[in-house]
Amino acid sequence: MHRLAFALLGAVLGAQMFAASANPTVVRQYSDWVVFTENVGGERLCYAATQATDKAPKSADHGDVWFYVSNWQSGKARNQPSLKVGYELRGDLPGKAKIGRSDWSLFGVGREAFAQDSDDARLVRQLKRGSELRVEATSSRNTRVTYHFSLKGSSAAIDRAASSCR
Repeated sequence: MHRLAFALLGAVLGAQMFAASANPTVVRQYSDWVVFTENVGGERLCYAATQATDKAPKSADHGDVWFYVSNWQSGKARNQPSLKVGYELRGDLPGKAKIGRSDWSLFGVGREAFAQDSDDARLVRQLKRGSELRVEATSSRNTRVTYHFSLKGSSAAIDRAASSCR
């Protein structure tokens, strides 16, 4: 429940703060993942991110599609995985993140989707160990979408993002 409240607040404030914040600073690239830092509302945000390597259906306008693992220096989020897309997600129909044989539900809030708080550590552990992440979701227009993300470089990037916000 805390995740949903935080996600709702984050979706509303995040759009405003990201629009008002300076461009993120690239700390370092690790293969297919990049570590960024930025100041958002006077607070340091550090995250590892990767863009989708494949988007389906091809006919849909997906916009930018990224998978993030974020850390706030204040500690309000540590190693928080999320999907960010260029359109509104259905909040009433959970998506799914899958790495190998493991999968987790993702809950849409605006243009982002989050796992349950209790799943974050396991999901991040698998992000660091796996080779590919597959995410399925549904847009607010009922379009079923599927994304693939490379996990090459994810372990080093996730660790660097976490250490950058300590």
